Amino acid sequence: MIRLFVFGLGYTSTSLAVRLPGTAGTTRDGRGRSVQFDDRRAVAAALARASHVLSSVPPDGDDPVLARYGDLLGDRWLGYLSSTGVYGDMAGAWVDESAPTGTGRRSVRAAADAAWLARGARVFRLPGIYGPGRSPLDRVRDGRAHRTGIAAQVFSRVHVDDIVSGVIAGFDAPAGAYNLADDVPCGQDEVVVHAAALLGLPPPPLVAVENLSAMARGFYAENRRVANGKARRVLGWVPAYPDYRAGLRALSATSSPMPVSTAPVTASADQR
Repeated sequence: MIRLFVFGLGYTSTSLAVRLPGTAGTTRDGRGRSVQFDDRRAVAAALARASHVLSSVPPDGDDPVLARYGDLLGDRWLGYLSSTGVYGDMAGAWVDESAPTGTGRRSVRAAADAAWLARGARVFRLPGIYGPGRSPLDRVRDGRAHRTGIAAQVFSRVHVDDIVSGVIAGFDAPAGAYNLADDVPCGQDEVVVHAAALLGLPPPPLVAVENLSAMARGFYAENRRVANGKARRVLGWVPAYPDYRAGLRALSATSSPMPVSTAPVTASADQR
């Protein structure tokens, strides 16, 4: 029986907890049935009951989970939700788990990724995450989406449900890194234009890259296509949403209508 404990019950890991009843975990404030991350006694008690431990907590300098609770993890199954940003800019080329990491803007994330691998974890490297309540459809509806006109910039994405199925498949897999990404990397403009079409709305306005936030500019400075072949071969993982069209179509069919915001698009809109 899987008894999962999650450090950091955020968007993705909460979706995983829904699939695995009885999952326990931490939040910053201990809301609901979670325990507070800084409450070592409560965390230690919960870890003692866990067969599997997953961390979705991003690094802040050192990895906070390994720094505070590394001595309590033991030899049980370990998982870590990382980022394909560890590969840095690949000039649009395909990248798999054999590629070097730590050369891009995510050097701190790459160090945490390596530290979890050294502990024998299954490290799931994730690209842009989307799903219910957090997708291009939502950004188009509320006026936060925009285009940049950059046709050559390509990136990968993954539906949150496919991350959940990938992590569950990883329960029986050997330690190592696994890219969980869909099959069709493409530019951001293509995705938001399609989202607008599904909603019956015009394409979002163009915004020059230099007018975006520093975080968004960093995103557009990197260009890569993420290969998922290892996850397919080793985990037996097959994404339910192999491209953004399938994922957005499913979301548009299940989401309730929302009023369209008339607020202006801001340059600091989060592109992921």
